[in-house]
Amino acid sequence: MRRGTRPRSRTGNIQAWLLWGLLFGSIGLGYFIYGKKQKAVVPLVCGLALMLFPYFVSNIMLLVGIGALLAAIPYFLRL
Repeated sequence: MRRGTRPRSRTGNIQAWLLWGLLFGSIGLGYFIYGKKQKAVVPLVCGLALMLFPYFVSNIMLLVGIGALLAAIPYFLRL
């Protein structure tokens, strides 16, 4: 380690993970409720996936990528 530099703390990653997880979980809850009321399978499944996947992904970039993909699927895939 260079002199005068401080080691990076891991709290920034935890805070980012919590924030992104909360955001995608909220979007997932909205999709889930919408899919349940409209009896639409795609938003229901994507909403469930959006609420659950942050528990299994610890990499922030992967979390954002998968979350954005899952949030966009109901828009492009209308069944």
